[in-house]
Amino acid sequence: MKNDPLFYVVAAACVAVLAILMLGIGGFAKGGEFNKKHANKIMRWRIGAQFIAVVLILLFVWLRRGG
Repeated sequence: MKNDPLFYVVAAACVAVLAILMLGIGGFAKGGEFNKKHANKIMRWRIGAQFIAVVLILLFVWLRRGG
C-alpha cells in the first residue's frame, strides 16, 4: 500500500472527516455563539466529507479486487 496513491487519498479523506467531526463536537461542547452560528454548517460539511470518503473507500476496494 505504500506505493498506492489512492490509499493516501482515502486516508486523507478519513482524516478530513475526523477533523470536521472533532470541530463539530468541540463547538457543541463549548456551546455559546459559535455553536449557534456554525453547528449546522459544520455537520453538513461532515456529511459531505463522509459521503466522499465512503465513495473513495468503495472505489479503492473495487479497484483492488480487480474491478
